[in-house]
Amino acid sequence: MELVLLTVVSSIYLKKVICNMKIKCASKCIFAASSTELRLMVVGSSGPSQFLLTNAILGRQEFPKDVTSISGSMKSTGELAGRRVVVINAPNIYDKDISQAKRKMELRRSKCLCIPGPHAFLVAFDMEDISLNDFNTARLMKERFGRQCLRHSMVLLAYEGNLEGAALEDRVRKRDWYLRELIEKYSGRFHIFMKNWRDRSQERELLQKIEWMVASLAGACFSSTTFQKAEDSVMKEEKRLRKQKAAEIEKAWDEMEKQYVEEDLFFQKDAYTANISAEIRAKAEIDNSWVRTSLARGLGTGFVVGAVLGALVGSIEGPGGMVLYGFIGGAVGGSGGGTAQVAIDHIENRVAPPARLNFNSIFINRFFAAPRT
Repeated sequence: MELVLLTVVSSIYLKKVICNMKIKCASKCIFAASSTELRLMVVGSSGPSQFLLTNAILGRQEFPKDVTSISGSMKSTGELAGRRVVVINAPNIYDKDISQAKRKMELRRSKCLCIPGPHAFLVAFDMEDISLNDFNTARLMKERFGRQCLRHSMVLLAYEGNLEGAALEDRVRKRDWYLRELIEKYSGRFHIFMKNWRDRSQERELLQKIEWMVASLAGACFSSTTFQKAEDSVMKEEKRLRKQKAAEIEKAWDEMEKQYVEEDLFFQKDAYTANISAEIRAKAEIDNSWVRTSLARGLGTGFVVGAVLGALVGSIEGPGGMVLYGFIGGAVGGSGGGTAQVAIDHIENRVAPPARLNFNSIFINRFFAAPRT
């Protein structure tokens, strides 16, 4: 009897020890992640949601309230609930105002700004204005960032209303089927943020959700073949820029050696080196061979397509017209190469049309769509 009792007690004690070890392990993982910066890739389908989210994360007006799109990728730094964060924004996925070539170039640039990879993708939607395109965002993200990127993703819903706490969560999880279906594409991870960036009441909760997601992935950032290409290209460009600045750096060090001694000299050299390194890294992230190659390909495609279309138009005028209009078409196509790529992608049905539909349309499309033949 005593032996059985001792065995039961030992079993209970062992379970408690294991449980405590798991808690400590998870806490250490989050603590370790907290000691470094969080790289956050903010993604938006269309409209202002991703820019409102960036303001909410940083607690400042990084983007004006009326901004609905940007033409180039941006990197911003700041703090979220005391944690250092780096936030990267690229143009909206369904932005109609930029060419396909430009979008592809900015996609590469955004990856360069986020090397070696983001800890989290924060996918922003307007809670009151969900469209069919929003449901396609998960698919496009896998195409553009990598198949496993959704494991590192969380839905962020922009909200401006009177509901709070449990009532707001209940709306997402139970009442509005389309919101529930949307977040299920991202394993049910979501957070609701206020459109007013001055409301800091939930910043701690947002940080904890991001940190727990990162901890569940062993604290690792997301990586893929293209992020590795981005890192290799940035490193290569940094090396080139350092070589280019070698004489300037040596001259600056010589001047310091004339003005400072011992500890002061070490401090001045260290500060100068840090500034130069930061400057070189920033330049390499924005402009490097991988980014430039993307633009060149877009312009090349536009030139070829423009020349062919111009030649077809010119054929009406005969052989001379074909040459003349072919040349003009090539020039126009080269300058607007992305427009040609948009047309090609539309023909291949790679990207859904940007029109926003109300939920009457979504309901009809979902339940009464004609079967495919």
